[in-house]
Amino acid sequence: MGKKIKKEVEPPPKDVFDPLTIESKKVATVVLMLNSPEEEILAKACEAIYKFALKGEENKATLLELGVVEPLTKLLTHEDKIVRRNATMIFGIMASNNDVKKLLRELDVMNSVIAQLAPEEEVVIHEFASLCLANMSAEYTSKVQIFEHGGLEPLIRLLSSPDPDVKKNSIECIYNLVQEFKCRTTLPELNAIPPILELFKSEYPIIQLLALKTLGVITNDKLSRTMLRDNQGMDHLIKILETKELNDLHIEALSVIANCLEDKDTMVQMQQSGGLKKLLTFAENSTIPDIQKNAAKAITKAAYDPENRKFFHEQEVEKCLVTLLGSESDGTKIAASQAISVMCENLSSKGFFNHQGIPQLVQLLKSDNEEVREAAALALANLTTCNPTNANAAAAADGIDPLVNTLSSKRDGAVANAATVLTNMATQEALRMNIQSRDIMHALIGPLHSANIVVQSKAALTIAAIACDVEARAELRNSGGLEPLIELLRSKNDEVRRNASWAVMVCASDELMAGELCRLGALNILEEINLSVSRKNKFSEVAYNKLLNNHLSLKYSQTGYLSSTNIISDGFYDYGRINPGTKFWPLKDLCLQEPNDLRTILLVNNKSDVSPPSTEDKSSEVGYGRSISSSSSLRRPSREKASAGFGSPIEDKSEPASGRNTAASKSATKEKASRKSKGKKEEEKQKEEEEATVVLKWAGEGNTDKEWSPPADPDFCVYVYEVTKSILPITNTREQIETLAKYVAEKMGGKIPKDKLQDFSWELHISELKFQLKSNVVPIGQIKKGVFCHRALLFKALADKIGLGCSLVRGEYGRAWNEVKLMNESQKGVIGGLPPPEVYIVDLMFHPGALMKLKSKEADRYRFL
Repeated sequence: MGKKIKKEVEPPPKDVFDPLTIESKKVATVVLMLNSPEEEILAKACEAIYKFALKGEENKATLLELGVVEPLTKLLTHEDKIVRRNATMIFGIMASNNDVKKLLRELDVMNSVIAQLAPEEEVVIHEFASLCLANMSAEYTSKVQIFEHGGLEPLIRLLSSPDPDVKKNSIECIYNLVQEFKCRTTLPELNAIPPILELFKSEYPIIQLLALKTLGVITNDKLSRTMLRDNQGMDHLIKILETKELNDLHIEALSVIANCLEDKDTMVQMQQSGGLKKLLTFAENSTIPDIQKNAAKAITKAAYDPENRKFFHEQEVEKCLVTLLGSESDGTKIAASQAISVMCENLSSKGFFNHQGIPQLVQLLKSDNEEVREAAALALANLTTCNPTNANAAAAADGIDPLVNTLSSKRDGAVANAATVLTNMATQEALRMNIQSRDIMHALIGPLHSANIVVQSKAALTIAAIACDVEARAELRNSGGLEPLIELLRSKNDEVRRNASWAVMVCASDELMAGELCRLGALNILEEINLSVSRKNKFSEVAYNKLLNNHLSLKYSQTGYLSSTNIISDGFYDYGRINPGTKFWPLKDLCLQEPNDLRTILLVNNKSDVSPPSTEDKSSEVGYGRSISSSSSLRRPSREKASAGFGSPIEDKSEPASGRNTAASKSATKEKASRKSKGKKEEEKQKEEEEATVVLKWAGEGNTDKEWSPPADPDFCVYVYEVTKSILPITNTREQIETLAKYVAEKMGGKIPKDKLQDFSWELHISELKFQLKSNVVPIGQIKKGVFCHRALLFKALADKIGLGCSLVRGEYGRAWNEVKLMNESQKGVIGGLPPPEVYIVDLMFHPGALMKLKSKEADRYRFL
């Protein structure tokens, strides 16, 4: 053998770096290593950073400060799987930090993270990529980014992953995403329901819980409910309820069932499969408040269907709900109250709650929890609607005081519901009086000022129901409630405007309130509403007419017509024709104005401070006042005497106390005076002076009241007395009309032939009165020369005093007339009932007492003249 020759070792190439093992104890150094081109260093650096980040939130913040995020984002797409996996793991952990989330959104790495969910990637990458998305999806902006980058579909696919962590992270991310509407509506298109239902089989409760929570959100949409039903999802949910070991899932399962019961087909399926009965049994037997609450919610959803209400009633669900009202949990009380409010749509159920349920609901009105009070008030509102028995039961349970107190609640729903209950109660007089005694009108002021249209509407409706009595209306006025009520008439909401009009209509039932409403502008607003086709309603029209009917002076000025039911009262004045929207001056302002050349305002005033002489007094047989002594002609009821002419009421006097008289009365006085002895004259003169003094006092001339009052009209007071005494006893209506017409004509200057009308100097007479009174307002009784408009007003005023029905109509050119209705005497015996009455115009000028049929040519000529 030859000698071995030792082989020389070749030295390493000069351009090759010798391997170097580095041990770093500074995290900053490791972060710098993330920029290394060597895969092994990158992998080890990522692994070290992952372990460091896993130790706590402070480490994550430190890494963020060292700038770890930017180089890591580049490693998410690295070719080496280990590097990519380790980088993904770091992001999965780091994404729980809010600042990291913000930076990741700014760097727009969502697409790179979603790419890690690809099927070919290993499970670990799926786990931490889904964890990163789950952490990121807690914020709205990230939800949008995940959805826009198509992250929902791969997440749904990962629900079938064999790894439980992947499932948990994926369903958690999906749960966060479906909080947004777009994501929720897209889920059924991706067929997500079946894999979510499969998660119920997981052995991990957190996965089952997240699956139920996700279903609880997506089943708010009809399509998802349908898919759940088609995939036998209700059976899965019922099985969860039947499994005691899954009691931690019962609350969420009931929430999903409640949503699904909004779908009619699902309800039918539940009823046929016995699911509804199991639901009731579950609600009765459970003692966990949240479970009770969700069970009651499920019953509420199902009870919207009439068939289900009937089924629940047969199963005596009412007892269960009443029991739940006594729960210590406010949430359960609210849910039970809401269920009762729906169940009472069934009449049998509503009757059951009359004895059980209403007292408990009244007690809930006293709760400190505003939501509890709102739910209880809602249930009582539905129970008492169209049910006087339940309304009485609520009152018997001392419910009025807490209901009135609830009107000051901070929750609009509670206020509206309480107002509804009080409205329902007020339909019964006894309860209405009870409510009025609780200062209800003052309590309604706040709701009237509310910005909520439902509260406004209900408050106005309550006022309409309660303001039926004078005391209630006075309380509303004194509490300052008229102003906000009138303001609601301007509402753009139809129901608010309608109910406000209704309330104004009720409040306008007496003259005092009507005048106040007009002063506050209600009439003008209603007039404006009624001119609009879209805004007017029946109540606005009735309210407007009712206000006018209680403010006849304004009505006559605007419409030119007063019907037989419009009774002229003291203080009425004829202001003349005005157009709608024109200011209508109050009587006081008109009286204080200086006389001018404007139209004369005619006043009707019979007010006095002392009573008129008794009709039983002997002195009354010869009349009293400044212009009367004996009214023998007025006391002749027979047609023969009446047709002979209406005698002067001063026939038996030598001279009227006032110094004013007609020519006919003067001649009659002279004729009778020539036949009387001197002693008789002195006796009558003394009696005349005494009677005049009485009338002056009656007319209010001795009034010392400092408050303003309309000008007195002693002559009109006398007219009223005479007419009441002499015409009222006449039994024949036609004779009453004719006699009164002659009386009015006599007081206004007598019969005026048509060809002498222009010579009748009534204008001068009225001008003299205005000068004497220093006012444009002239009492009707002081006018001794009057034409159409004066005579028609006097006729209407006197006719109203004695209950003689007639209307007052204003014509053109200062004309006015009276219309009366009379039965046709010749047809009274006709079989089949009386014919309708005929309308006549009363002649007060040319042939006083003559009656002309309304449609006759004579009547037309009279009205024109």
